[in-house]
Amino acid sequence: MSTLPQKMIVISGSGAYPRLIVEGAHAAGVRQVDVLAVRGSTARATVKAADNVHVINIGGIAAGLRWVAAQGYDGACFAGQINPLSLFTARFDAETKGWLDSLSVKNAHTVYGKLAYEFEAAGVKVFPASSFMDGHLPGVGALTNRALTDREASDVAHGAAVMRDMGRHDVGQTVLVKEGMVLAVEAFEGTNAAIKRGGKLGGKGAVIVKGAREGHDMRFDIPVVGLKTLKVMKSAGVTALAFQAGRLVLLDREAVIAYANKHNIALVGIETDLPPAPLRP
Repeated sequence: MSTLPQKMIVISGSGAYPRLIVEGAHAAGVRQVDVLAVRGSTARATVKAADNVHVINIGGIAAGLRWVAAQGYDGACFAGQINPLSLFTARFDAETKGWLDSLSVKNAHTVYGKLAYEFEAAGVKVFPASSFMDGHLPGVGALTNRALTDREASDVAHGAAVMRDMGRHDVGQTVLVKEGMVLAVEAFEGTNAAIKRGGKLGGKGAVIVKGAREGHDMRFDIPVVGLKTLKVMKSAGVTALAFQAGRLVLLDREAVIAYANKHNIALVGIETDLPPAPLRP
């Protein structure tokens, strides 16, 4: 008997990631894949790929949850970015505001963890955000024409150790290092802003290490890299990106690798002792 869900919904932020889950689930044989779209964030391509779409405002998450719970879905996936500033600027309904106010510490793990808890308490199982992303979670080794130089490899080793330590505190997923010096650690501003900040400080030649913390809840906030990130890296003078093999979503893979090769940027998956993100619920 198939263990695939027959009716699922993607809770969609911005970017291509939600669309890829919709398309991957369809390709795997899921009969119905719907989208809960956030007004002003969810891409038109994601809406077009879905079987059905229900639209909410960012402040109406609780109402959206109640709608999802009433539809009888087998499960849901969270995917796509929501602007972190919305936590400060959005006009949340009273129930959603109550959820946020109950958190003494607010970061991606606690905020999305609270949402996942509320969805599952309402009877909607939350699947890993890596589900159905076959072909988008690269493994060990260089994706690009060149691998890391000796100096880059040394900086990556240092960055990986720093990333693992900061992950225990849920600070962020990205570290910039140049010649043994940590230039930037991602905080609430997000990956691209951290890259720009570190690039201004260190100039050309920094490397990035990106990855999920030990024990990371794969239902949400899996590290993601796409073409936009590569363009920010190039502008900031970053020469290499290392990521945990099997634990990072690579969007627009062909375009990203082609862009990296054109600008002599190394993209390398590094082996860890951490489990890969699951490809099925």
